[in-house]
Formats: sequence, C-alpha cells, structure tokens
Amino acid sequence: MMTKVIAVIPAAGLGKRFGQDLKKTFYILSGKPVVAHVLEAFQKCGAVDEIIPVFKADELTEGQEILRMFNITKAKSVVAGGKERQDSVCNALKTITNDNAVVAIHDGARPLITQEVIGRCLSGLAECDGVIAAVPVKDTIKRHTVSGDIFFVDKTVNRSVLWSVQTPQVFVSGSIKEAYKKAFDEGFYATDDAALLERYGGKVRIVMGSYKNIKITTAEDIPLAEALLKQCE
Repeated sequence: MMTKVIAVIPAAGLGKRFGQDLKKTFYILSGKPVVAHVLEAFQKCGAVDEIIPVFKADELTEGQEILRMFNITKAKSVVAGGKERQDSVCNALKTITNDNAVVAIHDGARPLITQEVIGRCLSGLAECDGVIAAVPVKDTIKRHTVSGDIFFVDKTVNRSVLWSVQTPQVFVSGSIKEAYKKAFDEGFYATDDAALLERYGGKVRIVMGSYKNIKITTAEDIPLAEALLKQCE
C-alpha cells in the first residue's frame, strides 16, 4: 500500500512587511493570486494525494473561492490559521489522523516552487526524519556585535557550510506532530518546521532547492517573481 502524501500550505500570515492593503498570498501575480500558484503546483504533482490550505479565520471564504476558481480538487477543506505560522501549521497537522502519512509543508508565499524540487524533497525522506529544500549561501556572512547603536563585525562566518533554507519541508506525520507537541509543551517557537524536529534529536537531510524558489516577503519581491515566472513560461 502506497504511503499517503499530504501537502500543508500555510497562508495565514499577516504579511506586515509586504506593505500593501491586500494580503500578500492573495496579491495578483501574473494573473493569479500568489497562493494559487502554490496550490496549482501541488495539485499537478502526481505524488501528492491531498492538500490542506491554511488561511486566516476571517479569510476562509476567500480561500475557498480560490480553491473553486483554480480547480484545486485535492483540497477537501480549509483550516483556520493561528497567531503565528507555527500555530497555523499545528492546526493543519491536527486534522491528519494517519501518523504514517508523509507531510510536505510549503509556504503559501513561495509561488515559484517546481515539480523537480517537490520531487527531490519527497524522495529524500528515506533514512532520515525530515527533508528540507535549501540552497548554498552565496554572500559573505558576518556576525556582529553592538556598541550603543553602532554595529561592528565580530566574525566572518564560513559560508561553505551555510545554507539558505526554503520549503517544502517533508516529514512523516507522526514524527512532526510529536515534535510540535513537545515544542508547544515547553513554549518553544521556531522559524521553520525542521527546527522543531532538530531540537528533539531528529535527523534532517538537505536537498537542493532552487534560487528561483523565492518567498514573497516585501512588495519589492513582486517584480522579481513576475520576471522569474515569465522565464518559466
């Protein structure tokens, strides 16, 4: 029996840095809402059986309309998000009853995800507890100290061992749910899902993501995303 693969798409963030009246995941990018690009990618992925989108509680109707408009048939329902991204993902994980299912968590604000990256993440789960898409850091990275309001270089970090982390991040359902439970029990919040598994001894594998797999964070990211999408046409 094949293992069920479920994609969780958190799209309930406030988008404070985006600086637009419209929430960034609903912003129109190349004729479609940002999150619609994401949902279509996982809808088209043959390995994915189900999609669980997570929207803000007061945006569930808009989210359901996007599912209808873009024929996202793998999403049977939507989940209301929480205060933080971690709360939103947890709400989605609570709806998954099969602890042997494979869960792929992907940001609703990363519209340039490709089938190749999804496939690499899913196929990399053997012999580890989690898989993350990431790319090697290109820039020189410096750690700083602060004196008053002035920043000084403390150390230049060896970039050859540094990776810029993306999504999807893939886990066995039971493992990531247990890591989430432990994190909430001690009030620990992290900026990505893999950090929770790492905290409790999980072995997380890195697979190559894509430098095009950008996250829409500020309004300045929109022209870049538009240009990258045109390259893919």
